[in-house]
Amino acid sequence: MAGFTRNVLIGLVCGTLVLAMELAEAERPLRLEDLANNAQKEDGFEDVVLQLRNLSRRGDEPSRHHVWPEMKFDWRIVLGSVIGFFGAALGSIGGVGGGGIFVPMLTLIIGFDPKSSTAISKCMIMGAAGSTVYYNLRLRHPTLDLPIIDYDLALLFQPMLMLGISIGVAFNVMFADWMVTVLLIVLFLGTSTKAFFKGIETWKKETVMKKEAAKLLSSGKMNDGPTLGYKPLPGGPSGSGQLKLRSDEEVSVIENVYWRELMLLVLVWVAFLGIQIVKTYAKTCSVEYWVLNSLQVPIALAVTLYEGICLYTGKRIISSKGKQDMNWKVHQLFLYCCLGILAGIVGGLLGLGGGFILGPLFLELGVPPQVASATSTFAMTFSASMSVVQNYLLNRFPIPYAFYFMMITTMAALAGQHIVRKLVALLGRASLIIFILALTIFISAISLGGVGIANLVEKVQHREHMGFESLCSRT
Repeated sequence: MAGFTRNVLIGLVCGTLVLAMELAEAERPLRLEDLANNAQKEDGFEDVVLQLRNLSRRGDEPSRHHVWPEMKFDWRIVLGSVIGFFGAALGSIGGVGGGGIFVPMLTLIIGFDPKSSTAISKCMIMGAAGSTVYYNLRLRHPTLDLPIIDYDLALLFQPMLMLGISIGVAFNVMFADWMVTVLLIVLFLGTSTKAFFKGIETWKKETVMKKEAAKLLSSGKMNDGPTLGYKPLPGGPSGSGQLKLRSDEEVSVIENVYWRELMLLVLVWVAFLGIQIVKTYAKTCSVEYWVLNSLQVPIALAVTLYEGICLYTGKRIISSKGKQDMNWKVHQLFLYCCLGILAGIVGGLLGLGGGFILGPLFLELGVPPQVASATSTFAMTFSASMSVVQNYLLNRFPIPYAFYFMMITTMAALAGQHIVRKLVALLGRASLIIFILALTIFISAISLGGVGIANLVEKVQHREHMGFESLCSRT
């Protein structure tokens, strides 16, 4: 069975590549003259250095100018596929998408300009997130009789995430590159370190629980009961309370989805998408532009306030935490909403999905690692898909490349979810998910931070402008 599955995956990759090549023949992308001249040079690894040196200059070009390399089977697409596959697998496991790995790969290896790399990265994130959500829709909470996706958490954070992305896109135009780089390094190193220590704490707690379970088995007190399978406490290291041990199972999607909450989230997505589409036809900084932007605020606030009031009054709870659900305070709800907006702003600034903030945040709330990863990915699916539709309408990415890499990340996410689920069940350590989350954020900090620093050095050498830009002077 395993050999058959492996052959199917290989066949899908080959078929996807062939189909993408056919699409590339049908749609020949436009390229800049400098790329055409560089194509006459020897195709070797030294071209990567040229891509890195030209990165800062390309970032200052108008958004309508694209660098879209011709799609052909060579070492670039092979290496990019491998990096994209493992990046999507790690990102889907940790619930962070993997955009911090995709963007440098697309820019330095494949040869896209930064704006096109960001747009294709959104397609890759959507593919990985969509397949992960599809995989998780049938799964149950590791210890409670609930879906693995916490829809109340999604209702609280998803509207703020999408609002933050809209703000982040505007900040991307206005902020200097060095500001974005400093924010990225500080934020990503901080969150990865926090997640790493959270993983160590969870690992120690799991070790204690496994020893206690072994003592119970050796004493013969559980011989008459069901077979013991280790399940981590929903609250993580600080969790307590009586929990029902249950087997890892799959159920029907119809039974496992909270349809009312899902439809509310879809309505928010449709409203934001409609505003973004209409906004593309409005002149930047015109009255229509600001009116459309301001319409996003009441939409996001209405849904988040509804969920926040329900949590504050006790009509709703974060049920995935089990018996230890907290008594929500106004300042806590306000802080978490601000963090949701911050996650969106970072995603809009860097072309990421926002899971780099939501994943560690959900863990700090005491949500199990499996639920944190599934819910973070669920929220990212809405924001990534909205960006993909908008970028498609604006013709910001070549369809063959986007289709190919999206299929790669879709298969990688499914493979990653399947493997990590088996490992958690075999080893009895959900902390593996936390360590993978920390590793993915750290790799993203190094890759994106490295590119950003090289960008800054190049600008300093050429004495280029490094201050704020005007939002109204750029389109």
